[in-house]
Amino acid sequence: QVQLVESGGGLVQAGGSLRLSCATSGSIFRINNMGWYRQAPGKQRELVARITSGGRTNYADSVKGRFTISRDDAKNTVYLQMNSLKPEDTAVYYCNADMEVEYWLPSRDYWGQGTQVTVSS
Repeated sequence: QVQLVESGGGLVQAGGSLRLSCATSGSIFRINNMGWYRQAPGKQRELVARITSGGRTNYADSVKGRFTISRDDAKNTVYLQMNSLKPEDTAVYYCNADMEVEYWLPSRDYWGQGTQVTVSS
């Protein structure tokens, strides 16, 4: 059973930092793109940052210059370093990975359970 397990969320004051981690577990043949999404109350889930298997990254305009996504392929883990946090960053953050669990199966999206990030003003 393949799973994505997030950690690192919490409560922080505006201007502070948090680092989210998302580790995969289970038997995996290959991990392609990995990313972080977030969903604030009453809003749709939105892409925060994405990183390809080759290390290319893209970010939502609202987090550029403040957030950094990275991955450690030896650990099958993706990270999100969040600096200069703002109250509007408050949301549930979800890890996403496009993975092939067997070489003969097509890749598909997997999601973590989400971790709450709350930024107080």
